[in-house]
Formats: sequence, structure tokens, C-alpha cells
Amino acid sequence: MTLPTPSGPALSIAPFVFEPTPSPLEGAAFSNTFQAMVGFLVLGLGAWLVILWQQDKFGDPSQLESARTAGWFILGWGLLVWTALQVRKSRTRINSQGLFQSWIWDKHMPFEHLAYTQLIRVKGLEWLIAPRFYVRTLAGKFAVFYIADPALQRECERLALQLQDFRRM
Repeated sequence: MTLPTPSGPALSIAPFVFEPTPSPLEGAAFSNTFQAMVGFLVLGLGAWLVILWQQDKFGDPSQLESARTAGWFILGWGLLVWTALQVRKSRTRINSQGLFQSWIWDKHMPFEHLAYTQLIRVKGLEWLIAPRFYVRTLAGKFAVFYIADPALQRECERLALQLQDFRRM
């Protein structure tokens, strides 16, 4: 049995298109206050680690077991330093292709894949807690972009409204 082929143009849904103004628009993912707090926390924990080392809290410094015990704490502190550096340099960008964020793992979400977006924030505490832009694709994949820059926040609000109108059609 042969199925008939459709005659005429193929049916398809036009992809969602968004043009930020200005394009590209880029800003810090985390606020300066949050970055400073993370920095002070890491420095404070590093100072505490040095004090513990000087007080021989890891055991006798001349024995290998002491170095092994302290090593786990030093590795943990190193991970905190690396994360703090990522918080410091993380940037969020929006351009005609989609959303991008440099982070521990870089994130990218093209506009044509978007099904749902929501800007989540704690009103009045944006200076401390970076708003999150939650996005979900048509396939159900989701990502969260941190957006501390007020201009980026406004563009994300505009994007959310345009996407909502586009998906209603």
C-alpha cells in the first residue's frame, strides 16, 4: 500500500526569533556584592586553614599522615578558590542567536528552541541575589542563566513576553 504524498507546501512552524536592543548585550552574571562576599568567604576559610595548620590540628607536621589529612582540606579549599574565580569572571550575553553564559560549564540556548521562559528574582535583593532566567526548550531541556545586569534583566523580560505571545499564536 502506498501512502499519498501531500501536494503543496510542507507545513512547518516558524522558529521564534528575537533581536535584543542593543545587540549583543552583555553583563555580569553575579552582582559585585555577591562576588565580594564569595571572595571574603574564600579568603577567610584560607586563613582558617593556615591557622589550623600552624596549631598542628592535622597532626605532627613531620609525619606523612598529617600531610594527607591536610591535603584533603587544601584540595577542598582549592575547589572553593576555583569556584570563586568562576563567579568573578562569569558573564551573560544575549544576541540574535540566543543566550550564553560563561560559567563552570558554558551554557548556550538558541532562541528557536525556546518553549518557556521566566525571570525569577527576589525583589529588592537583586544587589545580593542575582536573578535567574529559567528557560525550557520544546524538548523539555532546561537551563538557568544568572543575570545581575539590569539592562539584561529588562531584555529578558521583553524576551519572555515576546515568546509568550509567539507561543499563543
